[in-house]
Amino acid sequence: MEIQNVARRRFLLQGGATAASALLARTAGAGTTRQPAGIQLYTVGAELQKDVPGTLRQLRRIGYREVETAGFAGLGAKQFRQQLDDAGLVCPSVHLQLNSGALASLLDDAKVVGAHSVVCSALLPSGAARATVNDYKKMAARLNVIGGMAKQAGLQYAYHNHNMEFAPLDGGAMGYDILLAETDKHLVCFEIDCGWMIAAGHRPEEYFRRYPQRIRMLHIKDFLRGSAASTSLAGALRPQGTELGRGYIDYKPILAAAVNIHIEHYFVEQEPPFPDMPAIEAAAADYAYLHALHPFA
Repeated sequence: MEIQNVARRRFLLQGGATAASALLARTAGAGTTRQPAGIQLYTVGAELQKDVPGTLRQLRRIGYREVETAGFAGLGAKQFRQQLDDAGLVCPSVHLQLNSGALASLLDDAKVVGAHSVVCSALLPSGAARATVNDYKKMAARLNVIGGMAKQAGLQYAYHNHNMEFAPLDGGAMGYDILLAETDKHLVCFEIDCGWMIAAGHRPEEYFRRYPQRIRMLHIKDFLRGSAASTSLAGALRPQGTELGRGYIDYKPILAAAVNIHIEHYFVEQEPPFPDMPAIEAAAADYAYLHALHPFA
């Protein structure tokens, strides 16, 4: 049975790569911006902890040319940068715990690995049972401070969403819109996680249209078909991730719209667990799907 499963996975991956090549041939010369395809290393976090150089080399062989970090897999920033260089990968963006007291040091680490963007997500008060409008206003003020420090360090700060920012607040307000309205456009930009936004019942294309200058990067992820709309990350309310193309999210219109606002970086990110194949094979399947829809360099 295991031999059959391995053979099936290889067939699916090879088929995806063939489809990608065929579509790329048809779209060559169509004027679409060609950019490197990237991956958020959270996707293969367990593999990195076991074997940093081997995992990075596998990602480069799949076709990824950029990565976005979620920590440095237990290495120092200089050591991790060397591993990236050896694998032929670049790291334009890093996710950091920017609510810690060591912000200046973390920004230095970002520059060491070659990043020009630093990213974090929810900085709501810990222990809050339900976020309020005032909570989001306070978070926006904190993001402006972080954005200012990042700018002084020669970096750009970006906020990354999940689904909870789209939960309705008192008066019909929505946390994500408060963050967009209350942050300084010169200090804070946004990395839209398309999967989480759609899981919450909203469309990235609408935000592309409304805020074309604020959105710089995208996370590309999928969730299992049949997942109900949710603004919670808790337990059974949390949607289950899956490989791109195996879930319910159609990225063709999203990527077509993204070209019009000159998105700088696209990062695949798949939410664990990985019940059907190892994470590195899932990363290969994700790459094949993404590359088939968008002619990356």
